[in-house]
Amino acid sequence: MSALTVPSLPEPDPPSRQHDVLAGPLLLGIDHVGIAVADLDVAIEFYARTFGMACVHQEVNEREGVREAMLAVGEAHDGPAPRLQLLAPLTHDSPIAAFLHRSGPGVHQVAYCVRDVEQVAAVLRERGLRVLYDTARPGTAGTLVNFVHPKDAGGVLVELVEQPR
Repeated sequence: MSALTVPSLPEPDPPSRQHDVLAGPLLLGIDHVGIAVADLDVAIEFYARTFGMACVHQEVNEREGVREAMLAVGEAHDGPAPRLQLLAPLTHDSPIAAFLHRSGPGVHQVAYCVRDVEQVAAVLRERGLRVLYDTARPGTAGTLVNFVHPKDAGGVLVELVEQPR
């Protein structure tokens, strides 16, 4: 009778700085889902009329060439209410315009709440993922954000969102 050979398990990754600085999971919850739309006003009216969602914030982000709105979805349970972000291009050459041209209207990104966007980005880089910006950028309503390349996240653009302190 021959002995059964069990393959050895790979060595675990060394602990990252994330767990030295922040306790708990990297992602704290879903912050919002971003939807690319051609016309922001039409989309806001559609979601209000059809689903009863209230627009709770609007702003223009010239740097990214986008006009955006946050719509509340339901009620808050253990933090801010879940939100839907509508994103409309300001110019024909903005990233959202390119997305709409390539994919049409629809889901653009899934955004997750994090305690410290720089720390989470560092951990994800250590794990081999491409993070789009070297340092976090200003996001909606005073947040700091960064993104994980969709090719490294199963085809989904992942946004990391740190709320203002």
